[in-house]
Amino acid sequence: MDIDVLVFDVLGTLVDEPAGIRAGIRKFAPSLADAEVEQLLSVWQKHVEQEQGRIVAGERPYVASEVIDREAAQAVADAVGTGNAAELALAARRLPPWPDTVAGLARLAERFPLVGLSNASRTVLLDLCANAGLRWHTVLSAEDARTYKPAPDVYRLAIDVAGRAPERLLMVAAHAWDLRGAQEAGFRTAYVGRPVGDPPASTDNFDLQADGLADLADQLERVTRRG
Repeated sequence: MDIDVLVFDVLGTLVDEPAGIRAGIRKFAPSLADAEVEQLLSVWQKHVEQEQGRIVAGERPYVASEVIDREAAQAVADAVGTGNAAELALAARRLPPWPDTVAGLARLAERFPLVGLSNASRTVLLDLCANAGLRWHTVLSAEDARTYKPAPDVYRLAIDVAGRAPERLLMVAAHAWDLRGAQEAGFRTAYVGRPVGDPPASTDNFDLQADGLADLADQLERVTRRG
């Protein structure tokens, strides 16, 4: 398998999005029980998924991810009945990396150019990558395509920047839905298991499946050739 560039999903794959939002909700309303925090986390996540889906379907004009984050934070604040939703929305920029993320990216960067490809907006990515210690050769936002993954135009951003045929790019994600979108755009695909991801279905056929970034690096060393 000849791969020139690795393209990474960010939210869920490299950072623990639920943990960051959960921490933000706890700070916002310290008196909440754990079960209440989980319910509000679900409110946030469902709003983001729903609104991004509506934009992809053409049912809503494009808005950047920080707008949807503010809406989700307002829904949480309304449910709690108090607090500054604008401050709560910033939780989406303070997402902790998975334990293997920083070292794994550094190892992979020794052999491949690394591209981040995220549904997060450019502004959110700046803070998110700084806070989590994510280092890239370049990072791309779906904002530049004015839609969200899995819309094809988002994956084309990475193809255009890489300057290679899509089959020379490996999309790495913890979300099977994201990898299916990448496959449709012609990418090779690698599923990385995370506790919060979207696991492959029995009908999925991804090129690689890894337990983490170290495992992914080991597999790539075995199956790729570098000229």
